[in-house]
Order: sequence, then C-alpha cells, then structure tokens
Amino acid sequence: MSMPVIVVGALGKMGREVVKTIQQTPDLELYGVVDRTGQGEDIGSLIGLGTLDVVISPTLQELCVAAAQEKQPVVMVDFTHPNSVYEHVRMAIAYGVYPVVGTTGLSPAQLQDLADFADKADMGVLIIPNFSIGMVLLQQAAIQASQYFDHVEIIELHHNQKADAPSGTALQTAQMLAELGKTFNPAQVVETEHLPGARGATAPENIHIHSIRLPGLIAHQEVIFGAPGQIYTLRHDTSDRACYMPGVVLAIRKVTQLKRLIVGLEKIL
Repeated sequence: MSMPVIVVGALGKMGREVVKTIQQTPDLELYGVVDRTGQGEDIGSLIGLGTLDVVISPTLQELCVAAAQEKQPVVMVDFTHPNSVYEHVRMAIAYGVYPVVGTTGLSPAQLQDLADFADKADMGVLIIPNFSIGMVLLQQAAIQASQYFDHVEIIELHHNQKADAPSGTALQTAQMLAELGKTFNPAQVVETEHLPGARGATAPENIHIHSIRLPGLIAHQEVIFGAPGQIYTLRHDTSDRACYMPGVVLAIRKVTQLKRLIVGLEKIL
C-alpha cells in the first residue's frame, strides 16, 4: 500500500517540490494539502501538474480528523513558518499523524514539549533542519576538523524570504561542535563592537554564527576553521531545492517506524 502524505505549506517553494516528489514516488500517495491561499482549488492545477483531484484544505485539522480514521499510518510534511509549525506538530501527534518537519525556528522549550508529547503518544516525529545529504557530510567533516582546530566560525546564507535567523542548520552545526565539550575561539584581544552584532551571534562554546539574507540565494553554509598559517573551509551550496527531496522521502518512510522525536537527518541515515 502507498503511504498517505499530507503536505502543509503546499504552495510554498519547498511545499511544491514535496508535492511533485510524492506524485513521482510509487510508494507515496498525496492524501491532502494545506495552504493559506488557494482553498478549494486543485493543487495539481496550481503548480503545473494537471488535475490531481486533491484540493487545498483551509485547515490542517480537517485532514487530521480524516486521517485518524485511516487503517494505515498517515504522515504530515510541514514546510511552513516558525509561528505555526509548533501547533501543527502538536495537532498531528494528537490525531496520530506522523510529523516530518523541515520548518526551522522551534525554540528549545518547544522542542522539549513536542518530544514529551511524542513520548506519551509513543509516536515518531522527525525534525530535520536540513534534508540535504551533502549538508550531513559537511557537518561530519566539521566534527572531524574540530579535533585539530581551536578557532571556527559559521556563515549561513539564505534567500531574503527566510523568516528565522540563524538558520536551523547553522544552529545544529554549532550544537554538534559544542557537544564535543571543547570551547572554541580563545580570546586574543578585548573585542569592541562599534555596531552591535558585528561579530555575529554567539552559539554555545563561543562559536560565532553570521547570517546573510539576499535575493538570488537559496541555502548555503560555510564552516571556516583557522589556525596559524592555514584556513580550512567547508562549504555546501544549494542550486535547486530538488536536492532536499531524497532526504524528505527517506524521512517519510522512516518516521512511522519510530517511537520518539528525533532531530537531524544524520540520525536516520
């Protein structure tokens, strides 16, 4: 049987790609879509796929109510906004729908609350800051490099319609480095910022993160290590959102096998 999937934020840039990918993947089925606009219209007609007989629902709840009556698991994929994703995930769990989340911006308190809720429901939830396999490889390389470098900074670059900063991927990268128990960037001088924020945000273990927002960008990240006489730069560039889709499909297939909330694509590879 095909896995039924609800796509929330279906008319967004990532949502459109997810809908197209589901239509092209034999073991997945587009169960329903949600978006703030286009209610009642066929999603396929709006994104150039022809009629799919799946109309845009105004609310996630009505799809969750229907999904709760299904005899097989239903997965929700959410690429919306930090202000709404928390409620979407709680609602999905409450109705027994398995969430796969690409939206970033959830606070640590919200993540903990969702983790507790997932534990009580004995359900899998996947929070994936970045679905790109290339980004997972970059992060693993950064962990290796951090054993030999004491100075590191992160630069993340995204399109100017991204609502949160720093990106969830940059925060995750900094957290992964911080978990090594090493304090980075020992002070060499007393620094003075003539403009607040000139040195970027400071993540745990004194790792600086710099965010750039410009039209023309999609999603890019650099992790730059420095030592006397050398610079080691790791960089990942996105040129097409299709690069995220293998990770999205993997997460959809995996989430129903889980019993708790997991953060990061690397945890399910």
